[in-house]
Amino acid sequence: MTSLPIEPVVAPQRIPEKVARRLNRWDSPWLNPKLLTGVSMVMFVILLGVVGPLFWDVTQARVASAPLNIPPIWVKDPPAIFPDPDPAHPLGTESNGRDILALLMVAAPGSLRVGLIAAGLGMGIGIVLGFSAGLIGGWWDALVRTIADAVITIPSLAVLIVISAFVRQIDLNNMALLLALFAWPGPTRLLRAQVLSLRERGYIQLARLSGASTLDIMFKEMLPNLLPYLAASFSGNVSGNILAATGLEALGLGPTRVPTLGMTIFYSIRAASILRGMWWWWGPPIAILVCIFVGLFLISNVLDRIANPKLDRGF
Repeated sequence: MTSLPIEPVVAPQRIPEKVARRLNRWDSPWLNPKLLTGVSMVMFVILLGVVGPLFWDVTQARVASAPLNIPPIWVKDPPAIFPDPDPAHPLGTESNGRDILALLMVAAPGSLRVGLIAAGLGMGIGIVLGFSAGLIGGWWDALVRTIADAVITIPSLAVLIVISAFVRQIDLNNMALLLALFAWPGPTRLLRAQVLSLRERGYIQLARLSGASTLDIMFKEMLPNLLPYLAASFSGNVSGNILAATGLEALGLGPTRVPTLGMTIFYSIRAASILRGMWWWWGPPIAILVCIFVGLFLISNVLDRIANPKLDRGF
C-alpha cells in the first residue's frame, strides 16, 4: 500500500489594507467604462462648442463667408466640378459658402441645448406631477394619470409639424418649448409608479408618523433615493428630444438664423448633396448626432443599472 505525499496547505496571501481600499475605490459603478465612455462622448460635443471657438473662426459659419464646395483636405483627387482642397478649410465648405468645421462648432451645442432645455422642463413638470399624484392619491392622482395618458397617445411629431408650420419665427428656445409640450407625460407616469412603490416603505411611514409634511416627504425622503433613476430618465429624454428636434429641422421647420445639426442636414438635402457627391456636407452632422445618441445611451444604461440593481447582468 503506497502512501500519497501530503502537500502542505499554503494560506492565501492577505491583500494589504491600503491596496484593498484602493481596489474598492476603483470598483465603484460610477467608474464603469461604459459611463466614462458616454460622458467623454457628450463632453466632446460640449467642448467642441466651448473650446473650439477659441482656436477657430466660427464666423465662417455664416452664409457666403467662405468659398463654395471645397472638399476636405484629405481628398487627394476631387472631381473636376469641385475646387482643390484648402488647408484653411480642413473639413471643406458647402454650397452656401459656410465652413463645415465652424458650422459644427456652432450647430452641435445648439442641438444639444434644445434637448437639454426640453428634457429639463419635461422632467421638472414630471417630478412635480408624478410625486404629488403618487403621494397624495385620490382625485388628484386620477386627474394627473388621465391627462398624462391622454397626452401620451397624441402623435407628437404630427402636432409639432403643424405648430411649427404656423409659427413665423422659431429660435432655439421656442423649439425647446414646443418639444417640452410633449416631454412631460412619460416622466410623470414613470415617477408616479416609483412613488407608489416607495410610499409603502417603512421610512416613509415613519416620516408620516413623525409629522413630516408632504413636501418634506417628497423632496427630502423620496427624491434622494430616486436621483440615479431621475438621471437615467433625464439622459433618455435628452436623446429623445434631440431626435425630435432633428426630425423637425430635417423637414425645414427649425430655426433658420442659428445653425443646428438638423438644419444643416436639411440644407444638404435641398441642395442634392448626396447626388452631387458632397458627403462632407451631411456626413459630419450625422456623425456628431450618432456621438450624442450613443453617449447618452451609455450614460442612461449605466445609471439605470445603478438605480435598478436587478437589471445587472455582467455590469
